Amino acid sequence: MSVNTAPAGGMTMTRFRIAEAPFDIAPLRQRLLHGRAGALASFEGWVRNHNEGRPVLGLRYEAYVALAEAEGARIVAQALERFGAIEACCVHRTGELAIGELAVWVGASAAHRDAAFDACRWIIDEVKARVPIWKHERYADGDAGWLHPRQAHPPDTVE
Repeated sequence: MSVNTAPAGGMTMTRFRIAEAPFDIAPLRQRLLHGRAGALASFEGWVRNHNEGRPVLGLRYEAYVALAEAEGARIVAQALERFGAIEACCVHRTGELAIGELAVWVGASAAHRDAAFDACRWIIDEVKARVPIWKHERYADGDAGWLHPRQAHPPDTVE
């Protein structure tokens, strides 16, 4: 296992990106390894075959890429500061995805597991709430529908 010993701030990496094609998580995980890290938490979101009791055949993600990548990078930077994580990154797919395909990956490394878990969970929750990515699901009954980002916190409770 290769461990990064450079200061996290000195690394050149895109902490959030939109991917139009399937991506390999191994290099993403590798980027989070660091000599100061005692923990790495990750989340994988896959396309499932149902939503709210309806059979789903597949879906399409669309994004305003420039805005999505800027807001996603802002979220990851906020998570690093908020939870004291060493490094974190997130990749979200766009385009047509089949059942079982990887749609989003989040990873965070930290000195201790609580910070890694908390940063990882916060990143995915904020990405779902704030990043302009739209999901168009296709249902088994022939219907289809758009699902839009949802707000994670009512406006008066944002920290």
